[in-house]
Amino acid sequence: MDFTLSPEQQALQDSVRKFAQNELPEIARQIEESDEPVSLELRKRYGELGYLGVNLPSAYGGGGLSHLDAVIVLEEIAKISIAVAFPIFESCFGPCLAIAHFGSDKMKQSVLPKVCSGETIVAVSMSEPDAGSALTDLSTRAHVGPDKIIVNGTKRWCSGAGHSETYVVYCRLSDDPGAKGIGAVLVDKDTPGFSFGKRDHHMGFRGVSSADMFFDNVEVPIENLLVPAGGFSKLMDAFDLERCGNTTMSLAVAQSAFDFVLDYVQERKQFDKALVDFQAVQIHLAEMKMKLEAARLLLYRAVVNAEQGLPSVGESSIAKCFANETVREVTGKAMQLMGGYGYSREFPIEQKMRDAWGWGIAGGAIDIQKVNISSALVGRRFNQRAK
Repeated sequence: MDFTLSPEQQALQDSVRKFAQNELPEIARQIEESDEPVSLELRKRYGELGYLGVNLPSAYGGGGLSHLDAVIVLEEIAKISIAVAFPIFESCFGPCLAIAHFGSDKMKQSVLPKVCSGETIVAVSMSEPDAGSALTDLSTRAHVGPDKIIVNGTKRWCSGAGHSETYVVYCRLSDDPGAKGIGAVLVDKDTPGFSFGKRDHHMGFRGVSSADMFFDNVEVPIENLLVPAGGFSKLMDAFDLERCGNTTMSLAVAQSAFDFVLDYVQERKQFDKALVDFQAVQIHLAEMKMKLEAARLLLYRAVVNAEQGLPSVGESSIAKCFANETVREVTGKAMQLMGGYGYSREFPIEQKMRDAWGWGIAGGAIDIQKVNISSALVGRRFNQRAK
């Protein structure tokens, strides 16, 4: 069991880190101020550099590398900001992996090369006003005919809504109750009858668009059926990898906050000595570092054990849950160590703390991950509806 990156992975990490630190901070600052998503120009730059679809098959324009390689790329970009990293997150850990695993050859050829070039972002649309954690309660319906599919319903909390070009829409494809009736359909943004509500503005996640999504007799060709009714478990298997992307984003935010405050406590003086010379500060730094290292190891285990496939629900849920809690703790400690400066918008910690809290909500809340972990332990799903 080797806990070191290969020379090739170290070289990849170094090259991405240099690009991120040299070219992205000012772009990230502008996005934080404007709350506008990354430009098409930057997306295409990522495509040219090979940062999009790192772990997608090379036959479709991807890098053909491992999930761990994708984690390495995503973390270095996300240390600058989650907004500039979002296209990479979606291409390596989002619904593109569901398309790569379950889509038809025609769908893969149509969608994935555009993702890897930066031309297209594919977002996943799961939640609804009355179906969040209780996802099997979703009511958006799709009628499947001989040559077309007609979608009706409302979606909410889709990261990328209104900005992404294509959407994997979870919907009810049959009258079977619960998960048995659920599958997924691919819908392009400009399809007639598909519209968006007012843009949401959140506490954090600035530059990651979100809005309600409305489907009014939206007609797509039958070839856009990604997973038929009864394929809910397949979709959730693919979502286990998205949890690893969420974990990486959490880790990147936490690591970058730690890196900043580690420098700060060595430079900032009180009572004629550097903050780092106070024992209480030393203890906080050690606690932060231990949590970061544990989160990274849990993440690496999940993606390495998956190789090119999909991680287990147990390992991906453990990694996500731990990283979600760690990023909240680390950014909180970083702010406390900086005092008033940490609370000031002139320094990056307040932004990182705002972004930190979002990841424990997105992609399945922290407590839902703990239920998943218990479910994996006993080998069965729990019925939360039972009286």
